[in-house]
Amino acid sequence: MASVTGPEIERLIQLLARLPGLGPRSARRAALTLIKKREQLMVPLSSALQIACERVVVCSNCGNIDTSDPCTLCGDPRREKTLLVVVEDVADLWALERAGVVNARYHVLGGTLSPLDGVGPEDLTIDRLVARVAEDGVSEVILALNATVDGQTTAHYVTDLLAPTGVKVTKLAHGVPVGGELDYLDEGTLAAAIRSRTPF
Repeated sequence: MASVTGPEIERLIQLLARLPGLGPRSARRAALTLIKKREQLMVPLSSALQIACERVVVCSNCGNIDTSDPCTLCGDPRREKTLLVVVEDVADLWALERAGVVNARYHVLGGTLSPLDGVGPEDLTIDRLVARVAEDGVSEVILALNATVDGQTTAHYVTDLLAPTGVKVTKLAHGVPVGGELDYLDEGTLAAAIRSRTPF
């Protein structure tokens, strides 16, 4: 079937289709909307993407993404310094922040241990986590990892590594379904899980 658009529009559609939640049809609709509303949507979006590309960095302390290093959360003096929440990904950090249930510092692992996918401890920021616990006077580490096999394997590994430090290690409790991912949970469920955390 012949293409009904030029290569520039096809490229836009193909790039949009790579985004999570957008298939080829959704990408075509999104591209059409952007083109129809060029001044209201496409131009500001293009500018925002360019600025983000130039300014967004990964926080060298916690692994969050921001336009400053250290990030806004690490630089916030009102955060509980002795409480550290460990998450797999930035999306999980954002989910917990949206829920507004914990006023702690964070540590983003950058994924989970997955031998089948070739992801080992050296591929994650586990060494940095252990160092932060020792250096920053952390008294409790909350493992807010997804309730998947890889997430729980990672939680056990981290718990074993932190055991010699004497830090209290807790995990999320009620509300997080087995196999569930934090980014897809509502704020009420996340709030219940934080309040009901238990020793790991």
